[in-house]
Amino acid sequence: MSFERHSGPRHYTAGTMSGSFDCHYCRAPLQGKKYIEKDGHNTCVKCFDKICANTCAECRKPIGVDSKELHYKNRYWHDTCFRCAKCYHPLANEQFIAKDNKILCSKCTTKEDSLRCSGCHKQIQPGGRNVEYKGSAWHEECFTCSNCKQAIGAGSFFPKGTDVYCVTCHEQKFAKHCVKCNKPIASGGITYQDQPWHGDCFVCETCHKKLAGQRFTAVEDQYYCVDCYKAFVAKKCSGCNNPITGFGKGSSVVNHEGNTWHEYCFTCKKCSLNLANKRFVRHNEQVYCQDCAKKL
Repeated sequence: MSFERHSGPRHYTAGTMSGSFDCHYCRAPLQGKKYIEKDGHNTCVKCFDKICANTCAECRKPIGVDSKELHYKNRYWHDTCFRCAKCYHPLANEQFIAKDNKILCSKCTTKEDSLRCSGCHKQIQPGGRNVEYKGSAWHEECFTCSNCKQAIGAGSFFPKGTDVYCVTCHEQKFAKHCVKCNKPIASGGITYQDQPWHGDCFVCETCHKKLAGQRFTAVEDQYYCVDCYKAFVAKKCSGCNNPITGFGKGSSVVNHEGNTWHEYCFTCKKCSLNLANKRFVRHNEQVYCQDCAKKL
C-alpha cells in the first residue's frame, strides 16, 4: 500500500490584458479585461468557464477560473471536493490512497482492506484475534461447531464438507468406537476381524501386553500373546509334554480319545515310527505301530 499526492495546480495562467487582443472563442476584445491563457490561446473568463474549464470528478461541475483546482491521473477536482469517498475528510493537503477509482484517507483504507467475518459479516479489525480457514476468516467467537454451535476459537476441529465440528461432536457423530471399551477412537487404533480397537485395549488377556504387530492367538473371543498362550492356555503334547501352540513346526496335531500330540511326536513307543495318518494300537496309554503291537 502506497500513499499518493495530487499533481498540484492547473497548467494555465490568468492575467489582465494590456494589449489589444480578442477572445479566441467569442472574439470579444480583452484589452483591460481579465483573461486566461490555455493551450496557447487567450480566452475571456466567460468562455473559459463555459468551454475550457475541467469538470470536477466529485461534483461534476466546471472548475471555474476563480476556483482552486487539483488533478491526479487525468482527473480534476475543486480543492474543496478532493476528499475521502468514505468519511468525506478533506485531502487537499494530505496523503491519500486511490483504490477502485475512489480516493480514500488512510483510516478508511485500513477499514476497506480489513477482513470480514464469514459468521457475522462484520469487519475483523487489524491485529484482532481471528481464525482463517480455506481462504475465509472468522472472529474467534464466530467460528463455531456446526453441531453444538459452541465456539471452537483457536481449538482443534474436524472439517466435513462445508461443516466444521469440535472434537467432542466429531467423535460422537463420526468416530469409530472401540469394541472393548466402547469409547471413540479419535486417531490411530487397529482393526481385527473388521472390528476397531484402541491400541491400548487390544492386549493379552493375561499379561496385558499390547498385541498390535505381535503374534497372538484368539481363544473364545479372548486374545493371548504367544508366551501366555503356551503357559496358561495351550494343551500339552501327550508325547513331549510341551505346549501345542499351532505355530511353526507344531502347527499340525493329532487328537485321539481326548489326548493331543504334535504330529512329529505321534510315534511308536517301541520303534519310533511316525504314526500320523497310519494305523496304530493304543496300549497302557502308549501308542504302537501294528508290528510292534504284535510283539507285546
